[in-house]
Amino acid sequence: MPYASPPADLIPVVDAPPPPSVSMAPGGRYLALVHYAAHPEITMLARPYLALAGLRIDQRMRARRRLRRAGRLSLLRIADGHEYFPALPEGAQVGFPVWAADGRRFAFTMDRPDGVGLWVGDAETGEVAELPGLSICDVLGGEPSSGGGTVRWSRDGRSLLVLASPPGGLALPEPENEPRLEETAGKRSQLATYQDLLRTRTDEDRFEILATSVPCRVDPASGERTELGPPGLYYTLQDSPDGTHLLVQRLRRPFSFRVPWVWFARCTEVWDSDGTTRAVVADQPVSDEVPRQGVPLGPRLVGWEERAPASLTWVEALDGGDPVAPAEYRDRVFRLTGPFGQEPQRVFDVRHRCLGWYDLDAPGQVLMVEHDRDRRWLTTWWCDLNAPQESRAVFDRSVDDAYGDPGTPLRATNPDGSLTVLADGTAIYLRGDGATPAGKRPFFDRFDLATGTATRLHESPQGTVEHVLGFTSAGRDEVVLWHESPAEPPNLFVAGLGGSQARPLTRWPDPHPQLTRVSKRLITHDRGDGVTLSGMLYLPPGHDPAVHGRLPLVIWAYPYDFGGADTAGQIRADSFEFTRVTALGPVVFTLRGYAVLADATMPVIGDPETMNDTYLEQVTGAALAHIRALDEAGIIDPARVAVGGHSYGGFMTANLLAHTTAFAAGIARSGAYNRTLTPFGFQTERRSYWEAPSVYDQVSPFRFADHITAPLLLTHGEQDGNSGTFPLQSERLFQAIRGNGGTARLVMLPHEGHGYLARESVMHVLAEEIDWLERWLGPGAHGQAQDEPVSVPSAPT
Repeated sequence: MPYASPPADLIPVVDAPPPPSVSMAPGGRYLALVHYAAHPEITMLARPYLALAGLRIDQRMRARRRLRRAGRLSLLRIADGHEYFPALPEGAQVGFPVWAADGRRFAFTMDRPDGVGLWVGDAETGEVAELPGLSICDVLGGEPSSGGGTVRWSRDGRSLLVLASPPGGLALPEPENEPRLEETAGKRSQLATYQDLLRTRTDEDRFEILATSVPCRVDPASGERTELGPPGLYYTLQDSPDGTHLLVQRLRRPFSFRVPWVWFARCTEVWDSDGTTRAVVADQPVSDEVPRQGVPLGPRLVGWEERAPASLTWVEALDGGDPVAPAEYRDRVFRLTGPFGQEPQRVFDVRHRCLGWYDLDAPGQVLMVEHDRDRRWLTTWWCDLNAPQESRAVFDRSVDDAYGDPGTPLRATNPDGSLTVLADGTAIYLRGDGATPAGKRPFFDRFDLATGTATRLHESPQGTVEHVLGFTSAGRDEVVLWHESPAEPPNLFVAGLGGSQARPLTRWPDPHPQLTRVSKRLITHDRGDGVTLSGMLYLPPGHDPAVHGRLPLVIWAYPYDFGGADTAGQIRADSFEFTRVTALGPVVFTLRGYAVLADATMPVIGDPETMNDTYLEQVTGAALAHIRALDEAGIIDPARVAVGGHSYGGFMTANLLAHTTAFAAGIARSGAYNRTLTPFGFQTERRSYWEAPSVYDQVSPFRFADHITAPLLLTHGEQDGNSGTFPLQSERLFQAIRGNGGTARLVMLPHEGHGYLARESVMHVLAEEIDWLERWLGPGAHGQAQDEPVSVPSAPT
């Protein structure tokens, strides 16, 4: 059956390219812009891959499966706004750039048909070149910012640390006719229902071959490489701040059929800069008995102290990794300094779970983040590793408190290659989303750790969104801003913090100027029990309900959990962002004459251990309150309302159709509908099926498929790899509705995962959804005057 297309007037809207991704160079002189296509062709997703150890691997390239197409890279000089595009091969597929500490040179990967090459560039000249004879193994290494890194610059910028593909390469064993064998005896492996795991001995051998790399030091000028160690399953290669040692992390056998690769048996080691092993920090077995919502035993969050020559810190659980086990302290922080021959030093104990830390510019000082699971609470501590008794809390708030979020520290790569929180003495800089009762107003603060005083340096003007990307080379008085508003597409500006006139750096056009008349406003109302609900209401271009009458409505939502009604009612909507219309976002329905309530809040409030006991009552109460408020305002026709959502929002949609009669139709994408198939928890549910069988039963719309009488459109990617949302979930709910005489349509998208990416797929999904709304809600306002009606192929009954 061929792919369908939406009305012709929507196709250029969907094809409009998104704004590029931005990377600011250290020192604030340059920006790198990575330009993506809106959607790749289906042929890109259709490339063969192997699903192994929780990864999807393109075996020809020895890389993770590519899902987005980045065909262009440009450099922008901040001083004068000059942008230039380096010469790249036709059809290039580039990776995100990695900057050297000098803020001028950068490295990036480029895909070839048979592998991944490594390129280096100079932002001043715009020249780029491939390093010859080198292929990157892009399977295990993560982003450098996360501590991993397939490619990263050495601290001094003289070399690149690279996980290279072994020369030659071994042929992959062909799958054999072999039984699949698993055995369990006494292990309590209550983990999420992961997909793409190893299944056979052949899978193990294939994974080992494809993920094997050689740790190398590469000269960025000549491409000459020095092998630092033997081939292995490496995923971290990072030099110490003084360049004398390397932090190396690698997997080893045995592997596991129960968990993805990150929890396989693994080693953490310290090497000399030439590759000689100096110390084994950890030699951990397979972590396949991690308690629900817990952490594995042994060292985790291992990393260099950024302001010490060569000193490692990490954290270990004191409670067996079990968040419900009684414990006075749950974590302990350790430290190991060079020359690494001694035992690790205990630094301090953490009462609750340590989520990580930010290295401050002062030696030994960090901002450590602690999470109290029971209270849903975050505390940020200013800690001195040399004097831990002097630690003190600087931020202390509920996880749910968006209004009280102080922001995230701005980090910077220093000229010596260290990565620390940007600071002037005891003052640091914080960037936040700025949630307010009127909508988000991002801010930039200077915060003095010693006094606890925050000084606001920049706040988005009313009606706009402005994010500070960082300081320019001009100093602390000038920043680069990402600016947008409902009528202005995103663009970059240079602005003085003293209020001087902003200077534009880019002039990215409005991708759909014909749609600026789509109206957008924040609405708030009461659920009926004192809980404030909100959502972004979009109306078709030029529509005035007082003049043109009531509209059919589409409610699009995703439920979130909260500990209390006060934080659940806080406004988190992006009121002032540019209104971008995409194929998978609900705003596009306004162009067919429907009102849309996007980001409609459906809060589930209560004790974290038991809040899902009242899940159905709370989401149905919220949905009915949204309809009631818009009906009383004279905006919508309550007899013509559809509800939709993706993933957990799809789960919500099916439940609303099963337990209310308020909706004329539903659209559920990539959801999980039978919770007995996710028996060890779902979303934030902490209990297993065997601890709360009645809850798992009552929130499963599959159980109530005979109550789903409103028509339901079910969409799912055939290659959905998300934990819990197996494609089988949509197939079985469809079969249950069909078997009970209900009305439903099932759309299974080839080659797609949990989210849909290919142009053909998103166009088809949009065509299906518009057709579904027109069939069951009727045409929207001005619907007949838009363009030719959508036509989708009929499905067998």
